[in-house]
Amino acid sequence: MNKIIEVSELTREYSVKNKRKKEIKLALKGISFDVHEGEIFGLLGPNGAGKTTTIKVLTTLLTPTSGDVKIMKKDVVKEGEEIRSNINFMFGGEKGVYGRLTIWEYLKYFACLYKVPISEQNDRIRELLKLVELEDKKNHKIYTFSKGMIQRVHIARSLINNPNILFLDEPTIGLDPVVAEKIRVIIENLSRRKITIILTTHYMKEADDLCDRIGIISQGEIQVIGTPKEIKGKFSHLNVFEATCRKIQEFSLNEHNLFKQVKVHQINEDLYFLRFEVDNSQSYERVRTELSKVVEVISLEQKELTLEDAYINIVKVGK
Repeated sequence: MNKIIEVSELTREYSVKNKRKKEIKLALKGISFDVHEGEIFGLLGPNGAGKTTTIKVLTTLLTPTSGDVKIMKKDVVKEGEEIRSNINFMFGGEKGVYGRLTIWEYLKYFACLYKVPISEQNDRIRELLKLVELEDKKNHKIYTFSKGMIQRVHIARSLINNPNILFLDEPTIGLDPVVAEKIRVIIENLSRRKITIILTTHYMKEADDLCDRIGIISQGEIQVIGTPKEIKGKFSHLNVFEATCRKIQEFSLNEHNLFKQVKVHQINEDLYFLRFEVDNSQSYERVRTELSKVVEVISLEQKELTLEDAYINIVKVGK
């Protein structure tokens, strides 16, 4: 497949003050990855891992300290202006829109900023309003819109220049499940148009469902790159269990060498939900026997390992 983004040994340093002394912080430590044309590529990682810095370099907002970054075969340092005409981005949230404008006026304004030919502007705006299902709201002021509608406005704005590459930063953050699903359908439709999408999200299920490949970054380094299936497959040596129980001894659970990545959620005064991992060499019977030593087991069920389980293990090792 055609490589539309090529990152090789990218580093980025920051100068920070610490007790009146300048120190160098290395935000990116020589990361390398490629993104293919028409691919939905997920860039996942904890806060402060280097995701935002990476996105800023790819969108020409920051220059690399060292390394090579090419977008559509163009260098981000030497050919930034040409790159910017072929990309766009969307940041999650309700900021960045001009609420006193109608959505038609808002998109018209950005069509002019991006130098879309006047003869094409109206048709393009109509097409985008249809894509995000806001045709009937074209003359409504944006400040009257719900959060989910504003996210769709952001998407329409980010497509006004017909970009080849679209950067989506947490596009469904804070949305209810129904609206979030509408956004995900729009993203899938954009991918079918051969628009390359770089997606950041903290919703692992969303990344699993949408992304063709995923790169997980931690502490400024790429820890793994692969399809969601490949990443989950790296932890096939683990089994995941969920249980409901009473009389929990959380300290004993965490200290028990059989149980890993223990998560505890209190359902009511004396009822708890547990999720944990064990090595796949352990039988169901042994897991139940050992668990019964520290809790009163009401139910125990083996579950499929999720991308979130794999992510937690990867990030923990990265630290």
